[in-house]
Amino acid sequence: MDDEPTYTFDDLSVVMGTYNEEAAVGRVLEDIERVTDGRAEVVVVDSSTDRTPEIARERGAEVIEQEPQGYGVAVHEALLSASRPVVVTTDCDDTYPMEALPRFLELINEGYDVVSGDRLYHGADAMPPLNRLGNHLFALLASVLLGERVHDTTTGMRAYRREVIRGIDWTENTGLSAELLIRPLARGHRVREEPIEYRERAGETTLDPLHGGLAIAKSIVSVSVDEHLLRK
Repeated sequence: MDDEPTYTFDDLSVVMGTYNEEAAVGRVLEDIERVTDGRAEVVVVDSSTDRTPEIARERGAEVIEQEPQGYGVAVHEALLSASRPVVVTTDCDDTYPMEALPRFLELINEGYDVVSGDRLYHGADAMPPLNRLGNHLFALLASVLLGERVHDTTTGMRAYRREVIRGIDWTENTGLSAELLIRPLARGHRVREEPIEYRERAGETTLDPLHGGLAIAKSIVSVSVDEHLLRK
């Protein structure tokens, strides 16, 4: 795409929602700074009661504090607060490889609108077995509803052109990660699922796998049906 700009780390925002992640957030931010030479903007939306926001500010992140309202509310606010043309979401628990950022940016420069990290490609052995099974089932459900194969609907690491983020009304909370893949796919955006490694999380998880899994499955169905109705 010859008329497109070539993006660099100076054009990159890395965003995340955080809740009591003092065990890992500093390491994640150090990795972002190391990989991007400190050139990326980092936005953290935080609802913690521990030292997470202080650590994030010490590492140079912009921190937006809000009352606890759930994963999707925090990530949505982070996405809309990003000021640069390429936006990458990640989690703050040190499960995602920041070393993938150059490859994600390369793929955006090749013309993709969304680059989605596929954790399941390499097996995701660090993921609890119940979570791993659930993620395979989510991908199967989304594939059937979309009519095309998707592999990892709930990954927390994706890169987006900012106009994609700004051009869609996002509705989900617990299921936002799935919605962030399904709506761009349904609307014909160029989406690439890129294999990434997945590590064991640092710190304790706050998501109940059964209740959270049910909420995600409901989101996949409701968003897919909504997109189908919008296309009619």
